[in-house]
Amino acid sequence: MNRTTTSMLLAGTLLFGATTAQAALPAEATLYKNPQCGCCDGYARHLEEMGITVTVIDDRNLGQVKEAAGLPYGLGSCHTIEMGEYVIEGHVPMAAVKKLFEEQPDIDGIGLAGMPLGTPGMPGPQQAPYEVYQFNNRQDAAFMTL
Repeated sequence: MNRTTTSMLLAGTLLFGATTAQAALPAEATLYKNPQCGCCDGYARHLEEMGITVTVIDDRNLGQVKEAAGLPYGLGSCHTIEMGEYVIEGHVPMAAVKKLFEEQPDIDGIGLAGMPLGTPGMPGPQQAPYEVYQFNNRQDAAFMTL
């Protein structure tokens, strides 16, 4: 092989590796919720089915948890999750969670306001697009639509 061919093969290998590398989901998560919320338990089971060990804490003041997480006002849901270096607010579909850990943006976390039908832990079919937002320093912006 000549030098040009070797360089092209090396560059192609590096490019292929860069486009296929993914950050794995963390092995553990902590889910904060109201003790009476069954849909939060459903989301915890969904994470466990993905191979994630979930610690459920259902006796904390959720307002304090959300404030400490830097969640923007008015975009909360019924539970807050600490996972790796990020916060995940509400019933965020796994496609968005996986994207978060693949891209590893410099943000505090992602969320899905309310309790939309058809999301992990929530019964029923999807009624409208899921507008997943990202947040940083209590400011929100679009993350992805599912």
